[in-house]
Amino acid sequence: MKPYPRSERIGTKIQSAISELLSKKMYDPRTEMATISSVKMTEDLRVAYVYVTVFGEKSKAKAALEGFKKSKGFIKKSIAPKLGLKYMPELRFIHDESFDKSSRMDALIKDAVKDISDD
Repeated sequence: MKPYPRSERIGTKIQSAISELLSKKMYDPRTEMATISSVKMTEDLRVAYVYVTVFGEKSKAKAALEGFKKSKGFIKKSIAPKLGLKYMPELRFIHDESFDKSSRMDALIKDAVKDISDD
């Protein structure tokens, strides 16, 4: 038996293919500071939720998502041969806020520790 479901394996392939495409063939300045943090697939492999992390301001994140949405056709056409699927899943790009939340939590913890040590 396989160690994890097919949807996870395909998601990992999509993540690496888009990351490679992003670093080598995409020249959109809006997607420059973007990183593909994860890909979650539906069980029927029809939809891929691509989580994008963008370092910087929220306006950069919105611009990067817009850049990914505009180049969705190019991305699908470029990565489809690497996946070997009968149907190419629909790509939905979502801003991954987990890194922002974790850095905020880290700052709050550091402030709390500093306040305790000051007392």
